[in-house]
Amino acid sequence: MSTVAIHAIYDDEEPLMATAKELRSKGIKVKDVFSPFPIHGIDGVIGVPRTRLAICAFIYGITGLLLITWMMWYMMVYDWPTDVGGKPSFAYYMNVPAFIPITFEATVLCAAHGMVITYYLRCWMLPGVKAKNPDPRTTDDKFLMVIETKEENKNNIEALLKNGGATEISYK
Repeated sequence: MSTVAIHAIYDDEEPLMATAKELRSKGIKVKDVFSPFPIHGIDGVIGVPRTRLAICAFIYGITGLLLITWMMWYMMVYDWPTDVGGKPSFAYYMNVPAFIPITFEATVLCAAHGMVITYYLRCWMLPGVKAKNPDPRTTDDKFLMVIETKEENKNNIEALLKNGGATEISYK
């Protein structure tokens, strides 16, 4: 028994969502969906697990917080203590209110840059890498649903897709 990949192209996201729900209710797994913009709720419909990117963002933020805390202590308390505006410079904890803005900014900076790098590496969006997108029209105005199934189920799924509003169906 061989498997076939069915590519169904839609003009709008609403029929795609309805068809994906119908396919999942019948036990047919949708492999992937490609769209020109994010479709709210599609992950849960096609069964994509929750992302762990939020955990990465937290780790990057904590890293930024720790690095900037160490840097401020080293510069302002240990290496070159300076009396600025009557603030004591012999202990970090006595200066914490003055360091809150830079601590916040460094935390956000590290989290944002770490997330961008993680996203590019995770999606393999590097210079010179060929896109995984099976149809270039999905970056403009079309929506594509990819279903991998056994050869004998192909006709039943094709009928469901046509009834659901698919404008084009192809096999890969």
